[in-house]
Parts: sequence; C-alpha cells; structure tokens
Amino acid sequence: MLDTATKAQLKSYLERATQPIEIVASVDDSKASGEVLSLLKDVAESSPLVKLTESRDDPHRKPSFSVNRPGENHGPRFAGLPMGHEFTSLILALLQIGGYPPKVEQAILDQIKALDGDFDFEIYVSLTCHNCPDVVQALNLMAVQNPRIRATMIEGGTFQDEVKERQIMAVPTVFLNGTEFGQGRMSLEEILAKIDTSGVEREAKKIAAKDPFDVLIVGGGPAGAAAAVYAARKGIRTGVASERFGGQVLDTMGIENFISVKETEGPKFAHALEEHVRNYDVDIMNLQRAAALVPGKDLIEIKLENGASLKSRSVIISTGARWRNINVPGEQEFKNKGVAYCPHCDGPLFKGKRVAVIGGGNSGVEAAIDLAGIVGHVTLVEFDTQLRADAVLQRKLTSLANVTVIKNAQTTEITGDQKVNGLVYKDRGTAELHTVPLEGVFIQIGLVPNTDWLKGVVELTKHGEIVVDARGQTSVPGVFAAGDATTVPFKQIIIAAGDGAKAALGAFDHLIRTSAPAEAPIELVKALAEATA
Repeated sequence: MLDTATKAQLKSYLERATQPIEIVASVDDSKASGEVLSLLKDVAESSPLVKLTESRDDPHRKPSFSVNRPGENHGPRFAGLPMGHEFTSLILALLQIGGYPPKVEQAILDQIKALDGDFDFEIYVSLTCHNCPDVVQALNLMAVQNPRIRATMIEGGTFQDEVKERQIMAVPTVFLNGTEFGQGRMSLEEILAKIDTSGVEREAKKIAAKDPFDVLIVGGGPAGAAAAVYAARKGIRTGVASERFGGQVLDTMGIENFISVKETEGPKFAHALEEHVRNYDVDIMNLQRAAALVPGKDLIEIKLENGASLKSRSVIISTGARWRNINVPGEQEFKNKGVAYCPHCDGPLFKGKRVAVIGGGNSGVEAAIDLAGIVGHVTLVEFDTQLRADAVLQRKLTSLANVTVIKNAQTTEITGDQKVNGLVYKDRGTAELHTVPLEGVFIQIGLVPNTDWLKGVVELTKHGEIVVDARGQTSVPGVFAAGDATTVPFKQIIIAAGDGAKAALGAFDHLIRTSAPAEAPIELVKALAEATA
C-alpha cells in the first residue's frame, strides 16, 4: 500500500510513540477491506509498539478500524481508507494514543476531560477535502482525552449508501448521537463552544477582564497575522481577536504565488501564520466575532458578540471577506444540499452527476476545470457576454468535452425538492427563461467584505470596503485597516500581508504622535527608543 519513502517517514514518526498501540480492524472479503488491511500491515510493521488484530464478526462498519490503548475501546475509528488528506489524521491518532502529547493548551485539554455526557461523533469526509482533516483531528483528539467521547471518520466514497441515505452533499458533515451537528470546517475550540456553553461564558468573562491594549487587531488572516508580528516586535501590548485564525486562507486549496514559498496549501499556510504570531508576546483570542466599534478619545472599544468588550489605544481591522451569494430563490434553502462553494471539498460527492458553476472569472473557470475531471457534465453560467478568466484558463476550459459555457445569462432560481434538481437562468439578450436539470450548483462570483458591523461608524464604499489612506488609516482616528476588507485593489494573500505590516507601522506611529512622553507607557517609550536608535 505505502511506497518506500512513505514507510520510512511513517516509521520515523512512530518512533515518537512511547506506549503500546492496538489496532482492531473490522473487515470482510471486499476489495476495500483488502486495501485497509494492506495499509494497517504497513503501519504495524513500522513500530514494535503497534499490534494489529483482525475481526470479521463485530458490528462495526466494514472496512473500519479503531486505534486504542490496550484495554480501552474509545479511541478514534476510521471507516474506509484514511489516505489523501486524512493520512495525517491517522498518524496523529497513532501518536496521541502512543503517548505523544498533542500541541494543545492544557486549559483546552482540561475542558475536554471535564465534559459531562456521552458524545458519539460521525464525520463524513472525502479524501480530497482540505477542510475535513481539521475536524477529524479535533474530534479524534477529544476521543483520546475523554472515554465518553467517540469519533468515527467515514470516507464517503467507500460508504456511498450512507451518504445517499443521509443526503450528505457537502463535506465535512458531522453527526452527533445520530443527529446532524454541523458542516464545513470547525476547529477544536468551535466544537467545544457548541457542546460546552458554560465554557463560552467563562471565556467572555475572562476577555472582559483584560487590560487595554496598545494595538488590538480584529481578524486573524494574513493581514491580521502580519500586523500582529509587526506590532509585537515594537514591544507594545498587542492582541488579536479573531473569529477563526487563518481566515479565508483556511478555505484555499493551493497557494503558489506567495513569494519565497513555492507551493503550499491554505490550512498549512494558516497554521504557519499562527505559529509565527505565537512566537511573540501576542494575546490571541480566537472564536471572537466583533459586533461593534465605539470610537473614543483615549481608548477605542470593540464590542464582541458574546457580550464582552475589549479596549485599545489603537485598532487594526482585518476582518477579510467571505463568499458572495447570488441571492436567488433556492440558494439558502439548498445550501449543502446541492448548493456548494468549494469544488475541491465537495466535488467528489457529485461524481458522475451534472453540476453548474456560476461565475466566469478565474475562480469559476478553475472550478469548472477541476469538476470536469470528476462529474458527468459541467455547465458554466456567466452573467457577462464574455468570460473574465485568464486566457490560459479559457483555452483549457474550451478543450474539455463535458463542459458547456452559457454567457450573457442571469441565474434567477435554483430549484429542488429536498435537494437541488435544477437551475433557471434568463437569457439577457432575449429575456427567455431556460431550465438546466442538474444535481449541484457551485457558486464562484467573488467576495464581499466582512464590514457590516462598521456601518455608520467607519467610512465604507458602496461595496462595503473600508476606505483607507496610504498608511492604512481609516476615517476614525486611531483605527486602521488592512487586507481584503479595504479599498486596496487586488485581493491577494501577499498584498494583505503587506497591508497588515503597513497598518501596524501606521498604528505605532499614531501611538507615538498622540502620547506625550510623560504619559507614554514604559514599553512604548522603550520601543520608540529602539526604533529611533
């Protein structure tokens, strides 16, 4: 199953294990069971601490296997073959069962161990989904830490009947005790917040008690991370309040244009951003969504949705953007029931079926090209009279036999019963309505800035972008902004990171100019001395 290089790498990882690991495989005579057994034999041969046992009469899915400490039975379970993006999930489960400590704060581990209740999680994934491993790994960790928690990864391609029966049309989809719990990327902290409401209240009280910051950054994407590093390096009190650290980068599959990084994936890049920020004295407050900004002469207040408030001498807004909706009947009704936004994650669920892609820019045409290799047929619908994607992408698109391009078309409705069954568009030249029978719709029409909470306080454009000057300064003194939420053109990761650094320097300069030497905090005075030395 595994090639020589991968076996060597697996062996080196398992050398970190210090405790026995038991793998019990539930298999039959199917080809899928044979593949799983082949993988598990390679794993067992990689470490003397790993023991593999086969079982053909237990009630679990076949093929599946559990990873446990000797004498326990609540460890992570994998149903299907955990390869692709899920191979890392398997390695981490083995290491944690084998005694290797997870890279998680002790307070979070204590919170998991203290959970009172029985939790049986089932996580449906595709092996090409780059969002799925985060969810699988978070729930696996919880199962390792708490004997009343079960976590089963289910590879949708192997268990198609379950996927069809439960009408799963987006991954990851998580069930808790038989009831749908959530869809899409979820961090460990987000999962805990949903099942431990008392933890949210404790965190809100903890945040409300914090002293004012010198620089408070709202948002944890590339712009926010860069701003945090630059601010912290000045030696001033720096905080980051982020709804999810990494931002939209977490939903990006391939990154090949960040200079000095030849190629990487969004989740890996987001993890690197967080690691870099944590190297400095930065107070990171994750899962915190801003609700309002209250300007002040000395301190600016950021009100959070959980009821807590943070205060700071300066603020940098880097809340980024989100997928733009087409706002037609059926879009919200069938979201994750045929309406999707991530072709890399959800494309495999539409294997052999008919889908549409709405949008003729780079993202839309790239999505159509990717999907054409998986689905039966792709219909690309573009509002304009011409596609807006790069010429090289258009040439590739037109070379594909199972792609139809419809231009000068306005999508008016997504139809369905319990799930999507069609798309209605209007020919903008003739005003005629046409219906396209299909099973999935992927919406790729760009982004909208996350700035609704700033309306009436900070100057915004008609498109909702924060108006900034060359230093990142907004219309409110002491409030700066950076990244995709601003008027800066060309929404790119590298540009957002540069804007974040610029906004941090702008905020630092603002603090210097608005603080009399006798009143300036000692850390600010020291930072100024270092900066001017």
